[in-house]
Amino acid sequence: MPARRPTTRPGVASVVTINYRGAEDTIACLSALRDQLDWPADRLELICVENASGDDSAARIRAALPEVTLIESPTNTGFAGGCNLGVLHATGEYVAFLNNDARPHPHWLRAAVEAMERDSTVACVASKVLDWEGELIDYVDGSLTWYGMGYKREVTRPDTGEWDEQKDVLFATGAAMVTRTDVYRAVGGLDERFFMFYEDVDFGWRLNLLGHRVRYVPGSVAYHRHHVTMNKFGQWRERYLLERNALMTLYKNLEDATLARVLAPAIALAIRRTIALGGDDPTVLDLQRSPSGEGSDRIEVSKTTLAGPYAVDYLVEQLPSLAETRAELQARRRRADRDLVPLFRQPMEPALANERYQAGYDALVSAFEIAELFSSRRRIVIVTGDTLARKMAGPGIRALHIAEELSREHDVRLVSTTRTEISSSRFACLQSTHEGLRAHEKWCDVLIFQGFTMAKAPWLRNSSKIIVADMYDPVHLEQLEQTRGQDLARRGSDVASTTNALNDQLLRGDFFLCASEKQRHFWLGQMAAVGRLNPRTYDDDSSLQSLIATVPFGLPSTPPRRTRPAIKGVVPGIDPGDKVILWAGGVYNWFDPLTLIRAVDRLRQRRDDVKLFFLGMKHPNPGVPEMRMGWQAQQLAADLGLTDKAVFFNAGWVDYDDRQNYLLDADVGVSTHFEHVETTFAFRTRILDYLWAGLPIVATEGDTFGDLIAAEKLGVAVPDEDVDALVEALDRVLGDASFAEECRANVARVRERFTWEAALDPLLRFCRAPRHAPDTPAARDARGRTGVVGGNGVFAPRLLVTPPPTSVKGDVGLAQQYFREGGVTEVARRAGGRIRRLLRERSSRPPAE
Repeated sequence: MPARRPTTRPGVASVVTINYRGAEDTIACLSALRDQLDWPADRLELICVENASGDDSAARIRAALPEVTLIESPTNTGFAGGCNLGVLHATGEYVAFLNNDARPHPHWLRAAVEAMERDSTVACVASKVLDWEGELIDYVDGSLTWYGMGYKREVTRPDTGEWDEQKDVLFATGAAMVTRTDVYRAVGGLDERFFMFYEDVDFGWRLNLLGHRVRYVPGSVAYHRHHVTMNKFGQWRERYLLERNALMTLYKNLEDATLARVLAPAIALAIRRTIALGGDDPTVLDLQRSPSGEGSDRIEVSKTTLAGPYAVDYLVEQLPSLAETRAELQARRRRADRDLVPLFRQPMEPALANERYQAGYDALVSAFEIAELFSSRRRIVIVTGDTLARKMAGPGIRALHIAEELSREHDVRLVSTTRTEISSSRFACLQSTHEGLRAHEKWCDVLIFQGFTMAKAPWLRNSSKIIVADMYDPVHLEQLEQTRGQDLARRGSDVASTTNALNDQLLRGDFFLCASEKQRHFWLGQMAAVGRLNPRTYDDDSSLQSLIATVPFGLPSTPPRRTRPAIKGVVPGIDPGDKVILWAGGVYNWFDPLTLIRAVDRLRQRRDDVKLFFLGMKHPNPGVPEMRMGWQAQQLAADLGLTDKAVFFNAGWVDYDDRQNYLLDADVGVSTHFEHVETTFAFRTRILDYLWAGLPIVATEGDTFGDLIAAEKLGVAVPDEDVDALVEALDRVLGDASFAEECRANVARVRERFTWEAALDPLLRFCRAPRHAPDTPAARDARGRTGVVGGNGVFAPRLLVTPPPTSVKGDVGLAQQYFREGGVTEVARRAGGRIRRLLRERSSRPPAE
């Protein structure tokens, strides 16, 4: 693309369309852009490139639409050259492309620009493209095979709403896409050697490997008369362009090692494919095809058959300039092929139903071992100890969304060791005992678990599979508060056993997840204490991001939609016009609902329309005990005369799929807690629901979200246990409409950072190329003891916290637990393990002096 630096106008979108011959479609397209877009006229620049049609198109367009910037090209440079010429004259911050045989939905441009404004890593938006009537699919995803045939697998299928979620794609269709102008120019625009076809595939692939993202935004819709232009072009011409441009795309964009394996079979397959397709205007030839040299075969050679050889010839002709382009592009590469393979969707599809072609395809795939390069699907098991049902708490919700995101690329089993009552068409939802997990561990390549799974299935320590420990909840810190007031010895035993269980995870895991940067620093300290920060892990990655990554809780990418009223006008005592303060989630000992209830009691003296609603008091997991703070909150509300008047408690737990109705009935979301060590490292998942629903937030400062609320002006962060500050914060959010609206606008801006897809990105990338941590595959000595291998290769035994004090009562309790888990065999195994451990400890003690 020619270098040029026109003045760029921030917030302006330049829309480029190209006219070929006959101006009717182009005039209709430009008129629709001018008259139908939900976009400010002063921020819209319309550009038309008249691509040397040789008729009166330019005059007709100029007469019909004088406000359009009309650029007359002296030669037909194809779609790629026409687009580049249009961008050369564009002055907008964003440049959009729309085929002249397409028309936009009113929200086409706005939806695309808003997606890029929300996320600076998105460089290009792929629009959803339907047929002219809006019934059939033209584009909802960009697929690519290993041999370079780009295609739209869903084309001509009915638009059922199945593709209405945003997602990253390999490329957008040139029929309707929007990009950042500066990025378009920086990567060189569309490659004019392509003329037409695949220039959009090549452009999107380049963006991705250079570290940008191409994002499919289903709210950005256009309607297209599919291949109207090509109906006059000829099948063999189209096939020639497809074959040659596919080969150029591969040559430019694949890494050296991948290209070395792929290019030769891709060329061979191009020849095989065009022979199989045959086609128009056949010529009969006599060719010697028998290996023995006897006889000859009369074959028909058509223009389509010759498209393959001529495509290869064009590749050879372009190699000098392509080699220069490739060298420059590969030097700037930011993402590896293995990271991009999932965007290919189904790279191993033959994409042609022909028996002879299929035989050749299979032979090439086998001979060049192609499958291992492009097979990114793994078998992944996700284990949670939480309930998977209509009523779910944080761990179950997190496990469910991990399964949903990973199942887009892999074969997934979601397993609960408590209860499973949900199902999915995309992955298996199962229930298992801890002993039953052995079968799932045997099946999988990667096992992801939460909580105490390894403690209850200790054989996982010796698993050869890749283990991912989700440590988003530092439960030993919670237990310090949860056990407050209990017998000190028992309390110490509980905290120590929990810490030991977490240390076992830290010693064995290949990859770890935490919920915030604060948590990551905390876990790095604990990992250092048990020896996981060693020369092997440090030399592998000095940032240690490949060992432990921040993966916060997430929220859906689609906004909540009300299906029924849930609080206002439904809960007795709460009227439709009341102001609802929502406490979403459980009431646990580390939270402070008491200060909040006192603040509401004082606030109702100013306004009688304030109602505080606690969303759930009874945890859906029967293994989670009742918390004293829940009882204290209800008791305080009763003592103040607020119960069912100003303070309301939902005794049960709201269905996960119904929670949006409660959130959308609220005016402000709250989260108040005490100032202690759990606060510092906590990640309040309920606040994500507030972000999802667009609620202003009032919360205690001091944790991750308290800092975010203050920095991004999402509401008000208040000191802990400060009734006065809480009253003023709630009064401002509920009474100052302009402030509340500002908070909602900020929430809408920030929440895009926390979609599940964005939150889980480090895990998604890890699972595309999973591997053992560098110090764990060899972390077993000949006797099978688990430990850490130091930089000199010397085995270091596990470091454990001082074991909890033992007692007859405690041993009896443990024996009962082991019997429930595995019967007499498990009790005997555990007892034998304790005896052997005691003997080892005794033998290792120094002799008494």
